Amino acid sequence: MIYSMTGYGKVAVIINNKKITAEVRSLNSKQMDLSVRLPQLYHALELDIRNELTQLLRRGKVEVNVFSEIAEGSAPVFINTPLLKEYKQQLESLAAELGIPVPDDWYATLMRLPDALKSKDSANCELDDEEATQVVETVIAAADALNDFRRQEGAKLEKFFEGRIEAIQALLDTVPKYEQPRAEKIKARITESLEKIENMEYDRNRLEQELIFYIEKLDITEEKTRLQNHLAYFLETLHNGKQQGKKLGFIAQEMGREINTMGSKANEAELQKLVVAMKDNLEQIKEQVLNVL
Repeated sequence: MIYSMTGYGKVAVIINNKKITAEVRSLNSKQMDLSVRLPQLYHALELDIRNELTQLLRRGKVEVNVFSEIAEGSAPVFINTPLLKEYKQQLESLAAELGIPVPDDWYATLMRLPDALKSKDSANCELDDEEATQVVETVIAAADALNDFRRQEGAKLEKFFEGRIEAIQALLDTVPKYEQPRAEKIKARITESLEKIENMEYDRNRLEQELIFYIEKLDITEEKTRLQNHLAYFLETLHNGKQQGKKLGFIAQEMGREINTMGSKANEAELQKLVVAMKDNLEQIKEQVLNVL
C-alpha cells in the first residue's frame, strides 16, 4: 500500500472552556518541510509538535495551524485591545513597506488574528500541563486524520499506476510483431539502393555478413528484457511496504532509459509509434509518482 503526500486533517476539541482546532495539510516535497503556526500561549509546544509530526508524516510540505477561541457558553470574554492596536500598527507598516492597500474591513481582519479575544478568567493565565498535553494530542489526531486521507489517495494512485504499467506491458507485448518485418525491410532497402547504382558490383556474401552485423546493432532483445523486469519490479515495489515514492521514481527512470534506447534502435515507423505510446504512459507515471510518500 502506498500513501500520497497530499492530504488534509482537522480536529477540534474543548479544553478549559476553549475550543482548540488543529488543521494539518500537506503537499508533495522531496523532504520534510514543516511549518507550524500556534497561538502565543502554545509557542512552547512547537518543538514537541514538530517532533511528533516528523515521525508521523515523514515527508511532504506540511502546514500546521492551531486556533484557540472561547467555547460557546463559556466565561465572558473581552477584546484584547492592546494586542489589536499592535496588530493594526504592524499591518499598516507592512502595507506601506510593500506598497499594498490596507484591509477594507479592519474589524473582521483583526478579530481573526490569534488571541484577539480572551476570557476574563484566562487574561493572565499560563499554560498548564493538562492543556499542553491535550493540545499536542489534538494536533496528533489531526495528523492521523491526514494520514487516513493520504492512504485513500494512495489507493487511487495505486490503481492509476497499475493501469499505466498494464498499458506499457501491452505495448511491449506488441513489439515482436514488428521486429522480423523490420529486419526484412532494412535488408530490402539496402539491397534496392545498391542495385540502383549502375555498374555496381558487390560481394553478396559480404553484404549478407554486413547486414547481419547492422541488424544485430539494432536488436532490442536486451532492452525488452530489462524493461519487462523494471515493469515487474515497479509493481512489486508498489504493493510492498510504505514510503516507496523515491524508489518508484528511480525505477521509472530506468524504465525510461530502456524505452529511449528502444526508440533510438527502432528504425521502423510502427515500432516508433509503440515507443511514443510507452513514453506517454511513462510520463504520466513520473508526474504522479512525485505525489507518492
